[in-house]
Amino acid sequence: MNTPTMKKKTILTLIVILLLGDSFGQDQPKYSDLINEAQKLFEENEYLKAAQKYSEAFKTDNSNIRFLDRIGAASSWTNANLIDSAFLQLFNIAQDSNFISYNNLIIVPDLISLHNDKRWNDLIKAVKTNLFRIEGNLDMSLVTILDSVFQDDQKYRVQINLIEKKYGRDSEEMSSVWKKQLELDSINLIKVRRILDDHRWPEPRIIGSQGNATLWMVIQHSDIKTQTGYLPLIREATKKGYLSPGKLVLLEDRVALRLGKKQIYGSQIGRDPKTGEYYVRPLLDPDNVDKRRLEVGIGKLQDYISHWGLIWKPEEYKKRLTEYEALEKM
Repeated sequence: MNTPTMKKKTILTLIVILLLGDSFGQDQPKYSDLINEAQKLFEENEYLKAAQKYSEAFKTDNSNIRFLDRIGAASSWTNANLIDSAFLQLFNIAQDSNFISYNNLIIVPDLISLHNDKRWNDLIKAVKTNLFRIEGNLDMSLVTILDSVFQDDQKYRVQINLIEKKYGRDSEEMSSVWKKQLELDSINLIKVRRILDDHRWPEPRIIGSQGNATLWMVIQHSDIKTQTGYLPLIREATKKGYLSPGKLVLLEDRVALRLGKKQIYGSQIGRDPKTGEYYVRPLLDPDNVDKRRLEVGIGKLQDYISHWGLIWKPEEYKKRLTEYEALEKM
């Protein structure tokens, strides 16, 4: 069942996957309990109560607050229409001199309404200052191009879930926003092709972690011909340590499915349009998927799919595989 609460939970879950590698530990049980309460209130659309619960958690140890929780608090304050409080949380993130992932702020759907506030540009500028300090000696001409590419890649994508919630998946509004995004994607691909053709895959020290992620993102969002064409280069970049194994796995699986084959690592998750149920899209040799994942340096499938509330049961999965294959043809 496709409820607003499910959508909120799904959006935040996907963001959690993107940010897991950047958050740091917080072992205090009281803090964790309060954060869990805040997240539950958010999922129930009790935004003000959620924001207040986040604040209560932060008071337990304000010296070691995870930035992911700050984003949760900012999202809660934003949905409660208390914008000043939202920016207070966001600027607390920016003041951490080690925080450089401004892209992880831009992609949060619940913060979209803040983008037109003049403080938003100041916020992104502050994070970029951290980035340029930490990742010095960047090729600023390439960084500038890739920064623009990232902005355009996410310009309409961050609105998709909100538009679907308001107008429906098959609405004219949804069709219109995808048309605009695909137009930007085609322009972005031209820019990225030029960089890759001239520099192959540039070292992250030249284009920065943000630029590095943006190159991969554009290929990930491209047509199958482009994806298969650049897959060898992405494999090479992964071997050199320029890209994480997880990014290569996502593309390997996506390409396999688009070519009508089964995915190898189980990174692609589908959703039944009738029931709203999530499932692991058709997977090769389910019994040995964890072995394959271990070989490329990523965690177990259960740890990955738990973000969608799924439990990995190979025998049950094999019984339903024909059903999942049928869903792919819908």
